[in-house]
Parts: sequence; C-alpha cells; structure tokens
Amino acid sequence: MQNKVDVLLATYNGEKYLEEQIESILNQTYKNIQLIISDDCSTDGTRDILKKYEQDERVKIFYQEKNLGYIKNFEFLLKNVESNLYMLSDQDDIWKKEKIDKSVEKLEKENLDLVFGDLEVVDGNLNTIYESFDKYMKLDRKINKCIGNYKLQYLYNCMTGCTILSKKELLDKILPLPTKSKYMVHDYWIGLMVALNGKVGYIKEPLIRYRQHGNNQIGTGKETYKYKKLENVRNLFIEVKLGIFTAYVENEDKFPNDLKKQNKEALEYYKMILKKKNFNFRGWNIFFKLYKDETFMYFIENFIILNMPFLGKIAFAIRYKILKLLGKRD
Repeated sequence: MQNKVDVLLATYNGEKYLEEQIESILNQTYKNIQLIISDDCSTDGTRDILKKYEQDERVKIFYQEKNLGYIKNFEFLLKNVESNLYMLSDQDDIWKKEKIDKSVEKLEKENLDLVFGDLEVVDGNLNTIYESFDKYMKLDRKINKCIGNYKLQYLYNCMTGCTILSKKELLDKILPLPTKSKYMVHDYWIGLMVALNGKVGYIKEPLIRYRQHGNNQIGTGKETYKYKKLENVRNLFIEVKLGIFTAYVENEDKFPNDLKKQNKEALEYYKMILKKKNFNFRGWNIFFKLYKDETFMYFIENFIILNMPFLGKIAFAIRYKILKLLGKRD
C-alpha cells in the first residue's frame, strides 16, 4: 500500500499559473496524496481559483486572515502536516507526472529521510531555458561531493524547496523556522536540519518544470551579475554570510557542540572583514574550515574577494568588461 504524502502549497497572488500547478499535482501517477494549501491573503483571483477545489476530498485549504510572509506561511503548512511524508510546492511550476512516484521510490528504497532533485528551468510559456538548474547554478559538483553530509547545506543552499520530499518525524528538528534573515529561507533550513540529523539523497533527473516569469519570490537570477565593482560583490557576500551565521548562532540548540563553536567564530570573522576594505590577515583559519571542501577555484576566488579585495579589483573590472562585450552582462 502506498504511504500517504502531504503536498504543501503556499499561495499568494498566484492566479496566472496556479490552476496549472494544482492540476499537475492532482494528476500525479502517485495517487495517495493530500494537497494542503495555505493562502496568504491574496488580493487577486487566487482565492476564486482555490474555491473550485474546496469539494475535492484530496484538497485541504486554509485562508489566512493576516499576511504571514512566505516563510511563515510555509511554517504554518509544516505545522499542519498529517501524513508521515510531506513535499513542498511553489504556486507557479509544473510537476512532471511521475515526480511523487520517483521521489517516494528513492526515499523508501534507500531508507532516506529527505530526497531532493534537479529542475528544468522554463519561461512563462514553458519553453526550456536551462535543462538543469543545478548545472546552471553550479551546484551539481557540490551536491555530488557532499551528499550525505551536513556540509551540503552548511555554507550555502543546494536544495530547491519544491523538489523536497521528507519525513514528518524530523519536523521537531526543523521548527520553528528562522525568519530574521532573508538569506536563511525555509528550504535552506529544512535541508540543513535534516542533513544534520538524518540521511539525504539526490535525484539527478529534473522532475519539475521550474517556471521563471519575473514575479518569482526566488528564481535563477544571479544577483552578483548586476554589479560593476568588486566591493559591491564583496559586501553582498558578507551580508549573506552574516545573515546565515546569525541564524545559526541564534538557534545554537539545533547544532552539535563543535558546530556551535564554529558558527560563532564564523560570525565574528564576517563581522570583522566587513570593516576591512583592502586586506585582511586575520581569521584565515576559520576561512579554511568553511571553504576547504569547495572547488579550488571557488576557494581562491572567495579568499581574494574576502581577504585580499585590493588584489581582485583590477581583475574583476577587466573580467566585467570582457563579459559585457560578450553580451553576458548588462
């Protein structure tokens, strides 16, 4: 008998693509599902679309009276998980028919606690932009190297939330979700907590058509591409890590003792280098601990950006001009 799967769908002003997404979930080859939807005070036609499904016994809908924001909306859904297995869903994608089937098969066959996977990136009309999201974002090498280890999720997020299937039994390790940093999003935290406390697996096959249409909360855009100066990139890098490690320190009870210490050291390191504009000769030991499992080029690039920005400014300016000539920058 199939184990029941709760699919958690957070909606907010998603009328344009919502019905397509709901239908792609309800028409999965895997039939034992419950679709739990929480609408976060939509002001467009989203609630009219949802009302069409109120009589479907497979669908359970909550209408929030106060806007929660997308992280708290997902937290609300996680608190309302009823089945032993749950999945996360965005409101504007298309799930391939065998997505749930293949995810459950992988999780059960390998006795995993969480499964995530790749995505096919498409435009608003479902034309393919990138066949593999993970290759485009250069996450595939990190995933292949660190799958089964907490380091997969520790320094940056390698999991896209809408690909996740996980077990309810680990929700006590996950909740509540951190909300103070915009860079510590729900899927990042879920993936890290399960990687710290359970076993994670990866499906290389894209099972979602991941729609990019300009209004996504989180998409494929690389924010650093818009910057013309290295200092802007550096400030963003530091801001992101400050947000992440602040969340780690504020939730230190979720981490083993060795990581508690490392989290605090990392937070102090990023606070310190924020004040260093040209060179930094302190804290290289914690930098090495954090980045030693990255690729050689990623390690070197980040070392120069964070600790030797003066040396990188000229190289960055030249690189930017070349990429602009090639049409790869605005």
